[in-house]
Amino acid sequence: MIVREPVLRTPPRNVLQACGQRVFQIIGEIGRASMICFGGIAQMRYVLRKRSRKEVVRQLHVCAVKSLPVVTVVAFFIGMILALQIGIELRRYNQETLIGPAVMASMLREMGPFMSGLVLAASVGAAMAAQIGTMMVNEEIAALEIMDINPIRFLIMPRLAAMALTVPLLSFYTCFVGLLGGAVVSYTQLSVPWAVYWQNAMDYASMKALYVGLLKAFLFGFTIVTVSCYEGFCTRNGAVGVGQATRRSVVTNFLVILVIGYFVTRLFY
Repeated sequence: MIVREPVLRTPPRNVLQACGQRVFQIIGEIGRASMICFGGIAQMRYVLRKRSRKEVVRQLHVCAVKSLPVVTVVAFFIGMILALQIGIELRRYNQETLIGPAVMASMLREMGPFMSGLVLAASVGAAMAAQIGTMMVNEEIAALEIMDINPIRFLIMPRLAAMALTVPLLSFYTCFVGLLGGAVVSYTQLSVPWAVYWQNAMDYASMKALYVGLLKAFLFGFTIVTVSCYEGFCTRNGAVGVGQATRRSVVTNFLVILVIGYFVTRLFY
């Protein structure tokens, strides 16, 4: 396994050397995580085989079905918060009817993929890191290799395939539920009729915003699996290491999702 053996380094003699070692360590971690991601993509040719297909379906159930209640609640209240905050400002200019387009653009372009990615990173990603980390400290990964079973194909590929399908779908679902929450607030607190809200939202909906949001969600799915599985493979020191790997996976996923979201938006807009 490409991340099994720890890298031994001499203790730094000064702050500059410590910073240099940290930079090279981060570059090495990015490289090893990328190798895991590309290895999983390369194994996608086996995704339709019987054993892999069953595992992909199981991962789809974990990623999509079990995450649906949390995503629904988060999306509904995010839409309500957006509509309320935007509506308060628009009411100063007597432009409450523009709440629908504002919520639509925000959910499609940013908040839909962003919130679904964060929810999946905190729930599914943490579970992946904990599961693979437990297998790592119990030497189950080594047992797979001894039995000539490719851990990348057996563990990473089904999760990549499931996330690549799940996150864009949940992102679109999040957009719809967020719009529904915004409609409730607009009608009950800002006196915007349902028909006006939905008509304006659909009139100003942009296919480019939809495509950009789905691209972000797709990239977030790959990011969550890559980071979580990498942290799981790097787990050491028993149960304590499993907890540390789980925490690192959540924190790193949040940071990478923010960075990727910004650069994708900057690229297209």
